[in-house]
Parts: sequence; C-alpha cells; structure tokens
Amino acid sequence: MPDAYAEVIGDPVAHSLSPSIHSRWIAALGLNARYQATRVTAEGLSAFLDGRRHDPDWRGCNVTAPHKQVVTRLVDRLTPAAERIGAANCLYRNGDALVGDNTDLAGVAAALESAEIAGRKAVILGAGGAAAPAVDHLLDRDAAEIVLLVRDTGRADPLRSRAPDRIRTAPFTGSAIAGASIVINTTPLGLEGGVPMPDSILTAIPAAALGATVLDMVYHPERTPLIAAAEVAGLRAVTGLVMLIAQARPSFELFFGRRAPA
Repeated sequence: MPDAYAEVIGDPVAHSLSPSIHSRWIAALGLNARYQATRVTAEGLSAFLDGRRHDPDWRGCNVTAPHKQVVTRLVDRLTPAAERIGAANCLYRNGDALVGDNTDLAGVAAALESAEIAGRKAVILGAGGAAAPAVDHLLDRDAAEIVLLVRDTGRADPLRSRAPDRIRTAPFTGSAIAGASIVINTTPLGLEGGVPMPDSILTAIPAAALGATVLDMVYHPERTPLIAAAEVAGLRAVTGLVMLIAQARPSFELFFGRRAPA
C-alpha cells in the first residue's frame, strides 16, 4: 500500500466522491499515493488533527460539513482566502505548520462562471462554512442583494457583517426566491439518505428571475430535487459535481505537488 496519503474528512463522509476524483488523478500521474474518506465527528476533530500532524505520510485533507469553520481554530495559520471567508475546506502542511485554505472559492467561481450576477439578487440556502465562499464570490462580482435563508438568524451574523447594506436574512421558506437571479443551496438538504429539501423551497423555484442560475452544492445524487425543479422551470441548473471537481484541483496540487490532469 502506498505510504503517502491524503483524505476528505467530515460527518457524514461516506457519500463523498472526492476519493474517486483524486484516485483517478493519482493513477493517471502514476503517483505512489492514495486518497481516502475518513469519518471524523465534531467531538473527535481536535484529537484527529493532532494525530495527523505527527504522521509523516499524511499530506493533508479536504474538509466537509460540519467542520469547515471549526478547523480554522485548529490550524497554525490560514491563507488570506480562508481568513477572509472564515472557513477552510483544505488543510495541508507547509514545513512544520498546518495551514488552512479555502479552495471552495475556485469551485464556486467555476460553477457560476456564466451566471449574471452584477446588480442582481442572490439567495443562499444556509449560512455555514459552505455559504461563506459563495457570499465572497457574489460580493466580488457585485451582487446587489444577497439573502441568506436561515432558521437561526444569529448564525448568519458573521456573513451579514461582511456587507450589512447588501446582505440580509430571511426565514427558511421559498418566499425570498421570487425574482432572484442566483439560487445556491449550501446545506446538506437533498443529500441522498438525508433530510429532504422542503417543498416550500422546491415549489418557489419557478418564481426566480427569467434565466436564473440554480446551484446545488449537494452532488449525491447529482440530479437533486432542487436541480430537477430548476430544470423543469427552464432555469440554468448547475450540479454540485461541477463545483466539487473545480475545488479538488488546487487541493490535489497542495497535497501531492503535481497539477491534476485535465
């Protein structure tokens, strides 16, 4: 078995396609390495990272829910992107230091590359670690209004403080979707075997602006109920797989020192 390895951590994590993606690239480049999925609970996260720090074969990890914000307090330093966003989805070694980065920015940028954003309204489902890079990208591309659909308004305070004049919260229903040019799901709702996306959200999708882009960060199944609703409404639907692959490329290079093949 190869000595060098990287992994994706989260809870749950068995559904992750990251091992398949990275393993394909490892094989294509002929690297003596492996990439795995490792379930890590919130209670065990700190001890887990302490152990990995002392494993000379460990090259780093991708981080998925629910750890993206917590890990920022468990690393030695953050990249400017991760520090600005307040979340990290990629941890790697730099000398003796454990560094937290956010390659989700690259994923969001790829997923929304063709979307009309400047001067438009955007709606984001959720306000956690996956929502942070989406907010950052939307602000950078001059979205006029960003509405965070949340059940706990306090959880959205860090994101709302980024641009209080342009970011507001709304109840987790579909009413705020009306007229939105961008709709992004950053929650696990709709994940196969998990909690389904509420009908109030799905039935509101046709009220989005003409030609709106709907991005679902959930990718298992690839055609989630939200993606299906967007397609039926004639909107531009972008699956989470687009974002997943785009964020995986810079992670792969950080872990293995090689550019991921096309």
